[in-house]
Amino acid sequence: MPRPPGHGPGFEVRRQKIIDIAAALFARQGYAATSINDLGQAVGLAKGALYYYIGSKENLLVEIQSRVMGPLLTRTRQIAELEEAPLLRLRLLSESLLTIIFRRLDHIWVYEHDYRSLSGVELKTLLSQRSAFEQSVSDLLEEAMEQGTFRAMPPRLATLQFLNLHNHTYQWVNPEGDWTAPHLAREYCATLFRGFGAPDHLLPKVEEQAAAFLRDHPDLPLDPEETWEPS
Repeated sequence: MPRPPGHGPGFEVRRQKIIDIAAALFARQGYAATSINDLGQAVGLAKGALYYYIGSKENLLVEIQSRVMGPLLTRTRQIAELEEAPLLRLRLLSESLLTIIFRRLDHIWVYEHDYRSLSGVELKTLLSQRSAFEQSVSDLLEEAMEQGTFRAMPPRLATLQFLNLHNHTYQWVNPEGDWTAPHLAREYCATLFRGFGAPDHLLPKVEEQAAAFLRDHPDLPLDPEETWEPS
């Protein structure tokens, strides 16, 4: 009888591949309509071997979200800790968020539509990841208000405006179309920053700052799935 796979690098690579296949399958035919046997056939594993990698079908929803939120939360913390103006950090965060939306459309579609299938620890894990990201956005918006760059408003309301504009992108975006993540980030931030009350003379400047940041820091990519390697 062959030995079961170990928990080395090969195990994690295979597990992530299963998560990606599951996201595509759930997005195509629905989480509730997809049986564990359907998933096993898609990844080429018997039920027992599949559970060895994923734990349970319910846990897959958490894993699918973590495939997005894990790298995004890491990049968000790194951007938040930069010694840059909050306006620029919000612009960089916008592009980082849109980059992962473009790349992981299936994952985002699944957890946006199927997270209500969870309960208990699984639901708590999923909601805590979302809450952590929202708090980071709120902190940056509040910092911009304290500096007088944005007009005063409830930080929660400002955060919801930022999230509503970005998070619904998955419903219509075409990753192969003309609009790229950097392009949408420029347009979204121009709309948001003017609405939040930033002086007009700052708006062209933040795009110049964003371009300079990316040019001067090639080791700090905005892509959440790439590694930051500060000089």
